[in-house]
Amino acid sequence: MNDVVYSILLVLIGTFFGTIVFIVVNYIRGIKVSSKIDTMLEKARKDADKIKRDYLLEAKEEAHKLKVETDKAIKEKKAEVKEQEERLLARESSMDRRDQTLQNRELMLEEKENNIINKQRDIQKEQEKVEEIKKEQITLLEKIAGFTAAEARDLVMKKVEDMMSLEIAAYIKDQEAEAKLEADKKAKSMLVSSMQKYASDVANEQTVTVVTLPNDDMKGRIIGREGRNIRTIESVTGVDLIIDDTPEAIVVSSFDPLRREIARITIDTLIKDGRIHPARIEEIYDKTVKEMNAKILEFGNEALFELGITKVDPELVSLLGKLHFRTSYGQNALQHSIEVAHLAGILASELGENVALAKRAGLLHDIGKAIDHEIEGSHVDIGSDIATKYKENKIVINAIESHHGNKEANCVISVLVAIADALSASRPGARNDSLENYVKRLQDLEAIASNMPGVQSTFAVQAGRELRVIVKPDEIDDLGSFKVARDIKEEIENKLQYPGTIKVTVIRETRATEEAK
Repeated sequence: MNDVVYSILLVLIGTFFGTIVFIVVNYIRGIKVSSKIDTMLEKARKDADKIKRDYLLEAKEEAHKLKVETDKAIKEKKAEVKEQEERLLARESSMDRRDQTLQNRELMLEEKENNIINKQRDIQKEQEKVEEIKKEQITLLEKIAGFTAAEARDLVMKKVEDMMSLEIAAYIKDQEAEAKLEADKKAKSMLVSSMQKYASDVANEQTVTVVTLPNDDMKGRIIGREGRNIRTIESVTGVDLIIDDTPEAIVVSSFDPLRREIARITIDTLIKDGRIHPARIEEIYDKTVKEMNAKILEFGNEALFELGITKVDPELVSLLGKLHFRTSYGQNALQHSIEVAHLAGILASELGENVALAKRAGLLHDIGKAIDHEIEGSHVDIGSDIATKYKENKIVINAIESHHGNKEANCVISVLVAIADALSASRPGARNDSLENYVKRLQDLEAIASNMPGVQSTFAVQAGRELRVIVKPDEIDDLGSFKVARDIKEEIENKLQYPGTIKVTVIRETRATEEAK
């Protein structure tokens, strides 16, 4: 019994101690695991701190890099803005200087205008004094002569009419026929001499055209029997044909480039056709005029295409094409207008204005010159009327009216067109003042003769040394043509200034035409 108790007690004691040992072992193992976990956690925290520090360092480096790049971009932008400001300041300074120059010029013009007005007043006062003296002298003469001014004028006019009788006209006609050969020789000599001394190279190039002939026999055919062919050519085309000793060539002379070109094409066509007689000449001339009208449209359309301008009335295109055959101080009017359009467009683009409208205004600024020889008035007024007729933009109309200062410019584009016009005209070699004066004198010659009653058409030829006048045969008879020539001669002597002499030739021709059917 004691052994059993003793055994049970030992078992209990062993179980107790085993349990305690198990607990202690587990506790120690737990402590080791906890320590290991703490070690791992500490290592993880250290790794995390290292990773955090690495990321923070990379972030700082990236931020520093971005800051450097941003500072560099800001610095470049500031430099660019500063450069733009300097350019704007320079442009503003240039415009201020230009404005000051224009103001000074305006003041000078006002001062000159005031001086002219004062001089005009003084001249008017002097003229009034002269008129008073003339009246006193006329009154004194009337008392001495016993005639009034009206009676004396009637008496003088009656005597003049008696002197200008048909016998005197017939005598002048006979004397002219006798002296014709000698006069022709002297006229040719004077013409050659004056051309050598007066006409410049530019004028020669722009007033004559050389037509090449296949052979010298063709000269005789162009002249025709008793000169009827050459007279017909000169009559219908309004040019002067110069046929000299130059082999296989004749010269077409006229101050009007359009007339000269039509005459050249007409003669070339006649030479190729071979049939040269008055009726054929007139037929070819009419055909050439129609072809030239088509070519004029082509010149106008080419100008519009070059500038990129659209929606232009066909009649306005035709007027633009005619500018190709007009000159201003020796400068081709169409080329000048195209150049002004380009310059105005460039200036408009710099200022942020409407480039297309500026080009349109520049191209049309001298459109009046296309017909200023057909309609009275300045090319500015004529151009304004044309632009209004074809319903052009108000800015275009104002640019036309203001480009010579006739009217105040009310928009920026008008000012740009005026500037472009001055630039185109002032460049070296653009214009030739002597040629313009020469052409103006020829136009004045034709105008004087055209104003005479009974005159059908007039042509200034031989470089302005001869004026040919065609009269209406049903209004002016043969003897009356001599009186017309004398009247024109006196008008030229009283109104024009010119070197040398001017020959006035009055042509009267009556044609009888019937058609057999």
